Amino acid sequence: MKIRIKGNSLRLRLSKTEVDKIVHHGEVVDNSQIGNKILTYKLIQGEFPELCADFDGDSIVIKSPESYVQKWNTDDRVGFDGYDTNGLYILIEKDFQCLTHRNEDESDLYPNPNLAH
Repeated sequence: MKIRIKGNSLRLRLSKTEVDKIVHHGEVVDNSQIGNKILTYKLIQGEFPELCADFDGDSIVIKSPESYVQKWNTDDRVGFDGYDTNGLYILIEKDFQCLTHRNEDESDLYPNPNLAH
């Protein structure tokens, strides 16, 4: 799972395996070692009225309504977005392969829809 934070927005991009995990198991977790601390970021789905996020100093937890992720692994939706009650813009998307070669393993990413053009 990739995370991007810019201003008052938060964006997550999920691989095929991660989309399957959120749909079938209800959560996806990843970590980054920064200095001598570990930042954990997690996407969970449940009975939440809207997208929202919490931060406790060590972890970012993004909460998604269950209805947003239902069948996401089998439908053609790229993602979903919204604002939480504090005005944070949250965007959650499927991660696509790049159009130009990069030295990254993209085997678990979605085929780029612009590749045929």
